[in-house]
Amino acid sequence: MAENTEWTPPDGSWASSAARRRNMQAIRSRDTKPEQHIRRLVHARGLRYRVSTRPLPGLRRTADLVFRPTKVAVFIDGCYWHGCPDHYVPPKTNSGYWSAKVLRNIERDRDTDRKLVEAGWLVLRFWEHENSCSCADKISATVIGRRSMPDGFH
Repeated sequence: MAENTEWTPPDGSWASSAARRRNMQAIRSRDTKPEQHIRRLVHARGLRYRVSTRPLPGLRRTADLVFRPTKVAVFIDGCYWHGCPDHYVPPKTNSGYWSAKVLRNIERDRDTDRKLVEAGWLVLRFWEHENSCSCADKISATVIGRRSMPDGFH
């Protein structure tokens, strides 16, 4: 008797099929195309930053670009994973699981924003669909503006 070698998800698994599992595992959590494009534009404007790092050592969350001296943390949020009001479409399969996950992501984003602001950071959030040049312009203007502020007013 031939053994069935096709992968099947365990009961309660987030993956509704082997194909879905491969698809979800292939999604990048960093270095996405929108992030890379914005980083190139910001770098071309002469600004230097840390990539995908924790703004606060004790906070287990990473920002996409971190400008430590000026305390600016930049996040480029994916429309699906962060619940973009313009583009988020709930999935047709296993929607309860995925909708709850996206809601937790949104709640974590707000908590991250609050903790960073309390620590004196300025948080900039952009959607992946926003114009990269506009995002880079705002990031550059914000960082340069905060550089010119007297110490203690960041």
